[in-house]
Amino acid sequence: MKIALVDSGIGLLAAAAALRRLRPDADLVLSSDPDGMPWGPRTPEEVTARALACARAAAATRPDALIVACNTASVHALAALRTELEPAVPVIGTVPAIKPASAAGGAVAIWATPATTGSAYQRGLIGEFGNGAVVTEVPCPGLADAVQHADDAAINAAIAAAAARTPRDVRAVVLGCTHYELVTDRIRAAVQQAGAPAVTLHGSAEAVAAQALRRIGSRPEPAAGPSGELTVILSGRLSALPATALAYAEGAALGAAASA
Repeated sequence: MKIALVDSGIGLLAAAAALRRLRPDADLVLSSDPDGMPWGPRTPEEVTARALACARAAAATRPDALIVACNTASVHALAALRTELEPAVPVIGTVPAIKPASAAGGAVAIWATPATTGSAYQRGLIGEFGNGAVVTEVPCPGLADAVQHADDAAINAAIAAAAARTPRDVRAVVLGCTHYELVTDRIRAAVQQAGAPAVTLHGSAEAVAAQALRRIGSRPEPAAGPSGELTVILSGRLSALPATALAYAEGAALGAAASA
């Protein structure tokens, strides 16, 4: 079994790590676009073109499914990717976890890139899945780039600024960018320090990984044997995991398994 993941950068690590936990024996293909990132400021046409290029490079490895592990690409390129790859390769998009965050009751904040915050797409998701909750959209300028480059000072500054814009009464924070899931501990600590001690964070990685397995008719099955193979493709070039990926627990775990 082989599952490919596509993203502009290392945001795909969270979903890849979730897949590794659910199916350690699965082969993983990580196809990202360091030459073209960030995708957020690009036009929808540019995002679609670059996502298609990453997907085609991944599809050449003959995966059983492909995860679009990027909120921006899921907004702009998911239809084009499905048109090109399905039904031969199921394509699974990433949607912010607004529904489960709202279901528990209480105020909700959605942390997202400035391009996504206030967009018709995100407002539509809030209207459809918000369950009547009071939802605050919190833009996080610079956070995804800081995570991509493993710039600790910039990460902490961006998180602190977003936490200051987050209402104190929130009970749930939706992580609307896959990069943010790599720094959940820092986000939780900052929001709690800013005055929201009971906050719960909601990412998409686990749900997306589980959905990919469902689409190919596989079940979670922790294996006692060696992990599956890891293939890394950077802007169409076979490579190793970038050094910045290894700065995070998810990347380090994937790299250690690949070395073993």
